[in-house]
Amino acid sequence: MAPLKILMVASEVAPLAKTGGLADMVSGLSSALSDLGHDVRIVFPRYPSVSSQAHRVESVHSLLVEDGGRVRSSTVERIWLRSAADASKPRPAFFAIRQDDYFGRRGIYQESGRDYPDNLARFAYFCRAVLDLVVVWQRKEGWVPDVLHAHDWQGGLIPIYLRSQYASRGFAATVRTVLTLHNVGYQGIFPAAQFPLLGLDANYFAPHGLEFYGSLNLLKGGILFADFLTTVSPTYCREIQTSEFGFGLEGVLGERRDRMVGIVNGIDTDTWNPETDPLLPANYSARNLDGKATCKNALQRECGFPAGGTPLLAVVSRLVSQKGIDLVVGATPSFLKDGAQLVVLGTGEAEVEADLRMLEQRHSDSVRVMINFDEGLAHRIQAGADMFLVPSRYEPCGLTQLCSLRYGTVPIVRRTGGLADTVVGFSDTDALVGNATGFVFDPPSSDALGTSVGLALSKFRDPEVWSSLMLAGMRREVGWAEPAKQYVDVYRGTIGRK
Repeated sequence: MAPLKILMVASEVAPLAKTGGLADMVSGLSSALSDLGHDVRIVFPRYPSVSSQAHRVESVHSLLVEDGGRVRSSTVERIWLRSAADASKPRPAFFAIRQDDYFGRRGIYQESGRDYPDNLARFAYFCRAVLDLVVVWQRKEGWVPDVLHAHDWQGGLIPIYLRSQYASRGFAATVRTVLTLHNVGYQGIFPAAQFPLLGLDANYFAPHGLEFYGSLNLLKGGILFADFLTTVSPTYCREIQTSEFGFGLEGVLGERRDRMVGIVNGIDTDTWNPETDPLLPANYSARNLDGKATCKNALQRECGFPAGGTPLLAVVSRLVSQKGIDLVVGATPSFLKDGAQLVVLGTGEAEVEADLRMLEQRHSDSVRVMINFDEGLAHRIQAGADMFLVPSRYEPCGLTQLCSLRYGTVPIVRRTGGLADTVVGFSDTDALVGNATGFVFDPPSSDALGTSVGLALSKFRDPEVWSSLMLAGMRREVGWAEPAKQYVDVYRGTIGRK
């Protein structure tokens, strides 16, 4: 089959602009699609962070974009990255929409914990600028995407604009839109009074459009108007069609169930590779685990713990309620009695951070809490810990448990979303045949987490069983090669539909 032309549109992309897993997904999937021979272009807003990460920046186009009844100019910049894993391989092309009034700010979505009040105008402008750029590419290069793949509420207007303001453009009839829902808890909800900023006909502000309980909901609009929807795991795809996880959109999502699928994210297996990771004190692999013990001893010393065989548990996470950090706080005293140690890295809600600091004060000899984010330390924790805790209340996909599998650090997770899809819970039978890769619990409670940790600690004392768990996880395919093939199937299937 002929290669596809794919336009990836997102509010962030690693390593140029990142606040979370969205940026990693866009970068990883795009690279894997390029590896499969497809022509991939990525468009994102040009933030100040780009300057420190780019190898070269070139202004390639100028745009005049409609913006709330007036016209605002912007520049399209081609971005070359500082490094690439293999310069001989085809790579995605990065393009940034530069409009400094909107995007030349310290933050991507907010500052000091507060959303920018003009976020609707910012990302409506971005969506129109993307489609104006397609107009330019068609005129100057004859390049029109087969698929326009947008992400989250920030890209939710693209399917709507393509069918309305850009419907008369020649490419509108052939381009298919795919919208990926990374976390439906974030929907882009704005006051109805701001609807005129979008430049859309009033009939789009309706129950079967952008209207949502009297407000404006960009994610809802994208869900209704995109040709196809994806989520970041099969279980999460099912969960968001329920009232518990749908955040009010479960009915709309249920209407689109025949055009929605869940595909588990991958991770960058070049960056997350214990055999070659330059951030580790020692390297190791499934063939030779010796370096893992060196990493553990080094991490214990870094935390101020006695080095040795004491089981070391870890959390690397945003410190927020969704991630179940309060469950960790509640369960920790029980597993410390079994002689375990705990290290936590992350930042988040002030109350959660305060609870963790109090936990550390009460158990200073066996609990270490680092309220910051340090990429090198995140790698050292993944390599040095024995067990990795991910007790999320909900988790669309999750990436840290994929990293822990890769590093032979056995995950202990709650059975939800992508955690349920990526970790095979322990049973004597699964462990015997090498299928089990971790421990899974169900109720979102400290008791349930503590029971699961207790089981893990008991198995940790059996070197043969523990080695089987580690190796099963390390041998699991967690990269982007297979998910990219599934996305290609989605693209081709969407192109084939009318």
